[in-house]
Amino acid sequence: MGNGGHGLLAGKKGIIFGALNEQSIAWAIAEAAYREGARFALSNAPVARRLGALQQLAEKTGSPLFWADATKDEDLSAAFSDAKEALGTLDFIVHAIGMGVNVRKRRPYEKLNYGWYAKTIDISAISLHRIVHHALNTDALADGASVVALSYIGAQRSFSRYQEMGDAKALLESIVRTWGARLGKRKIRINAISQSPTRTTAGQGITGFDSMFEYGERLSPLGNADAASCADYTVTLLSDLTRMVTMQTLYHDGGFSSMGITDELVAALTPAGL
Repeated sequence: MGNGGHGLLAGKKGIIFGALNEQSIAWAIAEAAYREGARFALSNAPVARRLGALQQLAEKTGSPLFWADATKDEDLSAAFSDAKEALGTLDFIVHAIGMGVNVRKRRPYEKLNYGWYAKTIDISAISLHRIVHHALNTDALADGASVVALSYIGAQRSFSRYQEMGDAKALLESIVRTWGARLGKRKIRINAISQSPTRTTAGQGITGFDSMFEYGERLSPLGNADAASCADYTVTLLSDLTRMVTMQTLYHDGGFSSMGITDELVAALTPAGL
């Protein structure tokens, strides 16, 4: 296998939702999947045509590109029908979709605009349910396939500036478990990767992101996991090596999720002279 790959996804076909630009985790996942021999379609919302550079990634990886709003049933149904026609039945789906509308518009959690809140939940969580539903409804998903969604530990713990996105990710992880119990009949597995704070376009829309990133860096024994390492981890979950792993939230965070405090943070918080 050229370009440093090991052929882990040779012969696999899939669809990757959510790549926007080179900062996107989904972009890194697409590059890693391509390196490992996969063929795949790319998809994002039509608005990404003018915001991102997805066409470049499609050309680089030789991938068909299907524009689809993941909150619209007709768009997803068409995307899966088109992907199946272009590639055949799919062996994997990557869900890397998320947006906190109140967070982006600087509305505090105590004063949420509920219309925006519903939109956040729809985009960031319910879209996973819709994607799996339409993959099944179009008969586009092969037996033994793997579905991976990207999450954050804000689903499990309260991070003050993560706000409504914590609620959305909590629902996302619940959808993973609830679908997983049903998909297992066809040996289809579904998991969430709980990733470190990562410098993406979406992540940097969060007020206080730099502080969250620095806190993660100081608390994690290995430091924050970057997009490239997340992509490599995702490849393992798309491969046959993890065929018996399902319904899990898997922490890819340099050890952050198991830590309480570090000597470095104790020192930083200890008044001088003590």
